Amino acid sequence: QVQLVESGGGLVQAGGSLRLSCAASGLTFSDHAMGWFRQAPGKEREFVAGISRSGGTTFYGDSVKGRFTISRDNAKNTVYLQMSSLRPEDTAVYYCAAARGLGYSATLYNYWGQGTQVTVSS
Repeated sequence: QVQLVESGGGLVQAGGSLRLSCAASGLTFSDHAMGWFRQAPGKEREFVAGISRSGGTTFYGDSVKGRFTISRDNAKNTVYLQMSSLRPEDTAVYYCAAARGLGYSATLYNYWGQGTQVTVSS
């Protein structure tokens, strides 16, 4: 079965950096666009970043543009999210997801990981 396993979350001070990883198995990774979403307590799930199958196209939610970078390594079946200049409002559970098409909407994504907690202290 398809598995997406996130790692790399943790506690970091404001202004710091973290890199999240998501290892995929059970699917043809290079056939799927990948995305990162996040959900803070009491808030709706929010699109963070997306990347095309080849990695040639990336796009970001407005709140993270210029601070976060999504990348992928198709040889390793892994997608990454490099997060810099972190703010307390970035605190959330971060999820990776896989989709056959590229887009912002969570409804496009067929497979989801279990999430990893990122906490940014002020």
